[in-house]
Amino acid sequence: MSKTDKSLWAAELRATLALSWPLVLTNLAQNALMTSDVILMGWLGSEALAAGALGTNLYFAFLIFGIGLINATSPLIAEELGRKRHSVRDVRRTVRQGFWASVTVAIPIWLLAWNGEALLLAMGQEPALAHAAGGYIRALQWSLLPFLLSLVLRSFMSALERPGWALVIGVLAVPVNFGAAYVLMLGKFGLPALGLVGAGIGTVISSSFMFLSLALVVVYDRRFRRYHLFGRFWRPDWQRYRTLWRIGAPIGLTVAFEVTIFNAAALFMGWIGANELAAHAIALQIASFCFMVPFGIGQAVTVRVGRAFGAQDAQGVTRAGWTAFGLGVGFMILSAMLMLFAPHLLIGAFLDLADPRNGPVLQFAVSFLTLAAIFQLADGAQAVGAGMLRGLQDTRVPMVFAALGYWGIGLPLGLALAFGTGLRGVGIWIGLAAGLAVVASLMLWRWLRRDRLGLTELPIEDALAR
Repeated sequence: MSKTDKSLWAAELRATLALSWPLVLTNLAQNALMTSDVILMGWLGSEALAAGALGTNLYFAFLIFGIGLINATSPLIAEELGRKRHSVRDVRRTVRQGFWASVTVAIPIWLLAWNGEALLLAMGQEPALAHAAGGYIRALQWSLLPFLLSLVLRSFMSALERPGWALVIGVLAVPVNFGAAYVLMLGKFGLPALGLVGAGIGTVISSSFMFLSLALVVVYDRRFRRYHLFGRFWRPDWQRYRTLWRIGAPIGLTVAFEVTIFNAAALFMGWIGANELAAHAIALQIASFCFMVPFGIGQAVTVRVGRAFGAQDAQGVTRAGWTAFGLGVGFMILSAMLMLFAPHLLIGAFLDLADPRNGPVLQFAVSFLTLAAIFQLADGAQAVGAGMLRGLQDTRVPMVFAALGYWGIGLPLGLALAFGTGLRGVGIWIGLAAGLAVVASLMLWRWLRRDRLGLTELPIEDALAR
């Protein structure tokens, strides 16, 4: 490797790290919002906690598709900026249609969420829990639109490689959410105690805070205001709207396939036993926390690859992809070693290891973390691999890979091992790890063949605009 090549790789490493770490912390702040709600629900009692968890899971099943759809704004903006560094009009077109898509997807989700209690009853849930969860969802659902709109603005800032404001506002939203939910749920300062409904309203307040704060930033910050993102918002741009859906809908389905297999795994663990379910929740929480790093790197590589793709810089695409892949997998190797060699240290954050009553859960959790170490490598590879391909606006085939890997291989294998061989919870985790490994391998295979498959060629619309 020549001195110039080394310099280019080093510059790519610095750019990827500079973009990744704020995205990772922003994602952790988003998780903290949900964690604060769970803490407050626990203060209301076990029944409120169960109903809140039930409502959150159902709502999140709707929300996840919208998140995937809106994430398409990031590679589109990145490609436009790569094609024309100082592009304003095309960036504004994508952001506006991201707003339009947010409204479009919110309407059917609102209709479904409004009937959350009926849906939960149809799923066989206890009437009392379904009723409480239904009321919570009816309040919570109004946070959907401001959240999606804020996600559009976060994607815009990330694509411009200026995610700092999104991080600051995401961190500030945590105390806003906790404070609003605390006051409304428990009835402080003379207000009525609204219980779970108060938690839902608190999330509406924090989501609105994030959107309004980000909106003020893009209007007044000199680095963003020249885009005039809110000017003539009502003007349709059907071509860009269709493009957003063409790229974003497969992302939404890909994420849905992944999330729902973990929801199914929790259901199957409940069939196996309470101790296995508790251990599964602990192991998965540890793995999910570690996953925020490659997830953030995956978001960053979408931008970095997208910029090089728009500039038709094949070597830049290669450097961006492999730099992020090395960072993501490298971190997951470290976290896997921690899970293998210090499982009790990690589990001790969730369980009193000195209490003999926790012995069975501890034993299962150690077993699951051993498998989670393998799971970590595959999960990190597929997260970054998906981001690499999204930077090339390649989303349809990866969606098929996700369906095949998670639901065609991972789930059937996990069920067969859990209930057909007596492996129980270990069998479920083997299935999850296998599904992730299949998806990661397929993503990497497609990335390696990107030139041969024509993935690095600009779309006709953008090629004509050059």
